[in-house]
Amino acid sequence: MKGTIALVTGAAGGIGEAVVRLLAERGVTVAAVDLDPDRLTTTVDKLVADGLAVHAHPADVSSSTEVEALVDRVERELGPLDHLVNAAGVLRLADARALTDLDWSTTFAVNTTGVFFVSRAVVNRMVPRRRGAVVTVASNAAGTARSQMAAYAASKAATTAFTKCLGLEVARHNIRCNVVAPGSTDTPMLHGMHSARSAAAASVAGDPGAYRAGIPLGKVARPEDIAHSVAFLLSDEAGHITMHSLTVDGGATLGV
Repeated sequence: MKGTIALVTGAAGGIGEAVVRLLAERGVTVAAVDLDPDRLTTTVDKLVADGLAVHAHPADVSSSTEVEALVDRVERELGPLDHLVNAAGVLRLADARALTDLDWSTTFAVNTTGVFFVSRAVVNRMVPRRRGAVVTVASNAAGTARSQMAAYAASKAATTAFTKCLGLEVARHNIRCNVVAPGSTDTPMLHGMHSARSAAAASVAGDPGAYRAGIPLGKVARPEDIAHSVAFLLSDEAGHITMHSLTVDGGATLGV
C-alpha cells in the first residue's frame, strides 16, 4: 500500500484514528476527515510528530456540498484517491418508541447519508481511473437486533446494503467495496453505553435480560483490531474480495 492515498472519515478518535495511524505507518498518505476540527488537529499533530503523512481536513460528511468540496480539495492537494474508509458514526441510545425525530435524523445523516455522499464523491473519481477500494465500518448490530439501538442498527444495516450494492455496480471498473462490522470495541462510543460497570466487563458478560450474548473470546476489540481488518480489505491481499461483510466481534453474534 506504500505510496497510495486514502481518505478516512471519523478520523479524530476511536476506530477512525486507529485506521489513519495504521495506513500511514504502511506508507499511505492519509486525508483525515472529521467534524470536530479541534480534536482532528490534535490527533493529526500527534501523527505528524511521529513522522506520518497525515493531513487534517475538517468537514461535515452529512453535507453534500462540503463533501464534494472536500474530495476536490484532497485530490488537488494530495493526488488521486486509491482508498476510502467510511468510519464516521454516531450512536443515540433509546427504546425505538422513545427515539426523537432528531435522534433518528442525526443517526442516519452521519451513519448512512454521510457514507452515501462520501462514497459517491470518491468512487465517481475512481471509476475513470479503473482502480480503488472502499471499506465502510458498519456494526454487527446491522444484522442482530439490539435493545435501545434501533436507529443505530437500522442505519448500519442500510449502510451495509448500500456499500454492497455500490460494490456490485462498480466491480466492472475494478473497484472493490467491502464492509467491516465490529462488535464492542474499546472506544468512547462503547464507554458511553455503560455506567454501572466498566464497558469492557459489561460487554464481555452480556445481558440476558436484554437478550444480548456476551463475547466468547472474553475481551472487547481494540481499535487496532478493527483497523487491521480494514487495512486487509483495502490491500491487494484482498484483491478478489468485494461486496463482503467481515464481522470482527470476538464471536458476540455467534458467527451469524
